[in-house]
Amino acid sequence: MSQNSVGHFVNQLRVRPEVLRVAPAGVTPTWTVRVQAAEAWDAVRVACLPDTTVRDLKRAAMHNLLPDIAEQDAWLVKLHGAEVEDEAVTLQAAGAQNASTFFLTSRRRRPLK
Repeated sequence: MSQNSVGHFVNQLRVRPEVLRVAPAGVTPTWTVRVQAAEAWDAVRVACLPDTTVRDLKRAAMHNLLPDIAEQDAWLVKLHGAEVEDEAVTLQAAGAQNASTFFLTSRRRRPLK
């Protein structure tokens, strides 16, 4: 298997076939991260740069995974199990690496039935 970012094992687990692109046009993305949404029971791969903001990653993933959600601020992004509180930070500053997995979830907790 190639060592490029799409070839990482974690980026192949239960993901949609397409790879979303957040990196600017003409720039070769250096990272491919995985974004998972519990409510969608699905995940996408996102081609990006280490200096992509968490907000831009969230926006692209939500547009694809949760297109009916209008209020994106009602959703949070987690990395390594902890909320990324400042979505203006870059992926690298948040502690992500190539092939990291981000998790989207609603800020409002729902009771278990």
